[in-house]
Amino acid sequence: MSIPTSKKLLSTRPILFFSVILFLKSVLAWFVIFPDNASWTTLFKEIPFVLIVYSLIEFFASKRKFLYYTIANLLMTSILFAVIMYYKYYGVIVTYAALEQVNQVTAVKNSVFSLMDPYYLLIYTDVVVMIVLLFMKNRAVEWKQSFKRKENTRYMAAVLTVSFAICLFNILPNRASMNEIVKAEQMGILNYEAYTIFSNKEIDFVDPDVITQEKVDAVKKIEKPAAPQFQGSAEGKNLIIIQMESMQNFLIGLNVEGVEITPNMNKLVKENSYFKHFYQQVGQGNTSDAEFVVNTSLYIPPRGAATQRYAGKELPSIPKMLQAKGYDTATFHTNVVEFWNRGELYKAVGFDRYYDAEFFGNEDAVFFGASDATLYKKTAEELGRMDAQENPFYAHVISMTAHHPYTMPEDKRLIDLPERYDDTLVGDYLIAQHYADQQLGLFIEDLKARGIWDNSLIMLYGDHLGLPIYSLNGDEKDLMAEIYGREYTYTDMINIPLVVINPGSGMQPAEYDHLGGQVDVLPTAANLLGVSLDNQLHFGQDLFNQQSYNILPQRYYLPSGSFLSSQELFMSGSGFEDGKHYPLTGDGSSNQQATEDEFERALELLKLSDSYVNHLPDWKKEQ
Repeated sequence: MSIPTSKKLLSTRPILFFSVILFLKSVLAWFVIFPDNASWTTLFKEIPFVLIVYSLIEFFASKRKFLYYTIANLLMTSILFAVIMYYKYYGVIVTYAALEQVNQVTAVKNSVFSLMDPYYLLIYTDVVVMIVLLFMKNRAVEWKQSFKRKENTRYMAAVLTVSFAICLFNILPNRASMNEIVKAEQMGILNYEAYTIFSNKEIDFVDPDVITQEKVDAVKKIEKPAAPQFQGSAEGKNLIIIQMESMQNFLIGLNVEGVEITPNMNKLVKENSYFKHFYQQVGQGNTSDAEFVVNTSLYIPPRGAATQRYAGKELPSIPKMLQAKGYDTATFHTNVVEFWNRGELYKAVGFDRYYDAEFFGNEDAVFFGASDATLYKKTAEELGRMDAQENPFYAHVISMTAHHPYTMPEDKRLIDLPERYDDTLVGDYLIAQHYADQQLGLFIEDLKARGIWDNSLIMLYGDHLGLPIYSLNGDEKDLMAEIYGREYTYTDMINIPLVVINPGSGMQPAEYDHLGGQVDVLPTAANLLGVSLDNQLHFGQDLFNQQSYNILPQRYYLPSGSFLSSQELFMSGSGFEDGKHYPLTGDGSSNQQATEDEFERALELLKLSDSYVNHLPDWKKEQ
């Protein structure tokens, strides 16, 4: 069966055939990741890399060319597909470094694939067609025979040379871009992936002798008061820190047509100290990164999850700080301790023990482990036993049921929302958070009944964002605009609540407007508990004694070089000059109050933290 003349050029020249296919796939990826900039430039930025790969096949593959073309096509297709899916889940461009997180990504596969639009699978259409053709023997034989044609060597040398030159033209001028997404757009996705492999330079660490608390405070412009407010007001009390899964700040006070989403949180906010401009500082490790930042007052690493990069170090931490005061310390999480390498992290920060899936069992399982109902019930029982001992305790309690994609079992869908919320990520999120809030309320009642609540300092915060902007479709963005009364922004996305409860201390209910982040939890707790931090380096500050200024460097979920200052969120571009400014409050307009000096200081803080952790001793060598 002969192939029509009009199709012979593509069908008999595999380099053209497969290049056209990869171009179409690249266009699909660009429309997902760079919807405002997908144009003919995609051809200029993606195809030269493709031609380099295929030219090398033409040069060196005298046999089995069809097989090599197919493998190369499948590999580059899978890279583009991974980039699409990773972006929809994390909002960043995936690189080879994410391979070490394969086990974790597999564990959250339901979350990842819930974000897939069916048309993404079109990227593999050609693979399916080829498989079908291979079963059509006559067509397959004729087609594979055509692949044996040898391209002109001079022609292929010219293609290879020009393609390589264009790739360098795309890569070299854009290496200095701070924003990884901008960098991938400027270079091209496939060029960027290759660049990250060959440009993995070592970090230029700072001499540990210059990393002092005075240096950190000077960079942050911290002015410590002579007589700190509320110092020691919780001295001798237990410390209970509750980390709420995916809880964003907009949930506080939210009422959807008569349905109060988080009534128990709302009550805590009204009766205690509430920080409404509090922000996540997590990275690739999500929940586990929040555990790390809160317990150490250090920043996440430049690459990978803190539990994998830093878990071998002797980390200064809340557990160690309080153990020196005689505290018993424990952490509670219903998932297996191996997930995100938590077992190693818990040793590094010095918890006396942990409670994981082995302790909680698989009772009433939701997603990765036992439900919040089981978590809080068994945790309260264990805290009762710890409270009966002579010394106070520190307990870090990690909730998990309200986890993406928020598809709760029917018996946990406790509220009915308006029809427009049906089958949306926003609607499912609100339902999941209502369940989490209900179980939190029952936990509080249990702690009060056991006499634990009144003798404890309780700090409660969200671990990380729940509704990424890049994961929402048009209807879901409209729902968020309805909730906020304006467009949903990046500032809103990373805004999480912090509530501090200090029963019997005389502290009056208050709503604080100033800026705070997860790195500030440790020094805030230390002040209230009356614990000195003179010999413990920390990058946060006590939020009750903040002198109206703070700066919070960001990584991973926002481009490198991004930070929050007391007035706005700054997101870097190629550098500072072309960055974007988002106010912490208001309708989205900005007077661009973040400065280049703050930009440089935010980068310096990250470098100081990276250098400090790098020079810490390895706890495994200490044993």
